[in-house]
Amino acid sequence: MTDAARTFAGSPSEKWKGFTPIQYLVCLKGILQREWLRYLSQKERFVSSLVRPLLWLFIFAAGFRQVLGVSIIPPYETYVLYEVYITPGLCGMILLFSGMQSSLSMVYDREMGNMRILLVSPFPRWYLLASKLLAGVAVSLLQVYAFLAIAWFWDVKAPVGGYMLILPALFFSGLMLGALGMLLSSLVKQLENFAGIMNFVIFPMYFASSALYPLWRVQEASPLLYQICLLNPFTYAVELIRFAFYGRIEWISLIVVVAVTLALLGGAILAYNPARGLTVRKQDMGGSQ
Repeated sequence: MTDAARTFAGSPSEKWKGFTPIQYLVCLKGILQREWLRYLSQKERFVSSLVRPLLWLFIFAAGFRQVLGVSIIPPYETYVLYEVYITPGLCGMILLFSGMQSSLSMVYDREMGNMRILLVSPFPRWYLLASKLLAGVAVSLLQVYAFLAIAWFWDVKAPVGGYMLILPALFFSGLMLGALGMLLSSLVKQLENFAGIMNFVIFPMYFASSALYPLWRVQEASPLLYQICLLNPFTYAVELIRFAFYGRIEWISLIVVVAVTLALLGGAILAYNPARGLTVRKQDMGGSQ
């Protein structure tokens, strides 16, 4: 057995302890390029990512502008149009759908065998999955800024500096929502099942949050729903983005988003065990015979 083969066959720590930072960057670059090429080849994915929030902005917000008045609440220092209020929530919607779409592709890759090839490479599994997550977030950030550019011409504007200040908030929120999708994809065995589960995750998370209406209005209407909104991590992602538009940090939201991201990503890393997945598939094949 050669030294390279002996290293590959050793313990997990022996497989990757000799890699240099340059080699890690090359691996990350390869995963990023693959995700970008896949995204560029799916032009309908870009269009669909904008259609949903734009419909909410142009139609839903226009219809409910007079019904759902927004009081002066932080971070706003004056009354704002309803379109302005829901814009952070629509940014969160894009990140949420994009994270689920990226995870849907992981389920597809796993069924086709591409994911197994990636996960059995000499690089540590946590690094490969984190790189995949970063690639998905990079794609979602492009979608968010394309939406904000269109909203600007619709006269839905935030402070000019806010468009750069929200970048860290979008990044952390995208990581959290992408990690959620990654964890779900690790638990679902078939592509068809994951597509159905997406609907049971996306819509409850979006509607039971502060994306469409302030939490004080939710509390007035339903104390139970208010408590559910407080337990919903998507609420804190939206508020983190909302405050960042005005150059402010909502520390509770930031702490919640980071903590939930670490928990979800850790769960996904543990769940994406290629050896365990192969064992499960063999058991399923044996049981079906």
